[in-house]
Amino acid sequence: MFNDIGPLELVTLVVLAVLVFGPDKLPKVIQDVSRTIRKIREFSDSAKQDIREELGPEFKDFEFEDLNPKTFIRKQLDSDELGLKEIRSGFDLKKEMADVTDAVHGRDSTSSSAAAAASSVSSVSSVSSGGGRIDMTKKPEPSAADDRPPFDADAT
Repeated sequence: MFNDIGPLELVTLVVLAVLVFGPDKLPKVIQDVSRTIRKIREFSDSAKQDIREELGPEFKDFEFEDLNPKTFIRKQLDSDELGLKEIRSGFDLKKEMADVTDAVHGRDSTSSSAAAAASSVSSVSSVSSGGGRIDMTKKPEPSAADDRPPFDADAT
């Protein structure tokens, strides 16, 4: 609950509490605050228990922490009901990148994995050297001398 409070902040809170409540009343205030927190926790636990009893036996594994979307998604992805572990283990990023590189360069992607790895290395070197590079930048098409621009430059 207070995991992010540092030692300097804790000392500051203690000094402020002594200054606000005084050293005589501080133990009574601490008891009252702890009693209130205890009652709130008991109320929360009893409300959770009542909800679990009302939901019935089919929701016996229901956890209120699962209502947090991050916790729910993490729990669902960690379980192997969807078969995600087989999908992750069957996905080879290097092979997929080699297939994409082969498709871009128009080569046959059914070659062996050694040839695919060699072609991906050679395609990386050819891209870095400029040979066979695909230019993805948008360049204006050269216009004829009698073509008018699509707008009036003087009016804008």
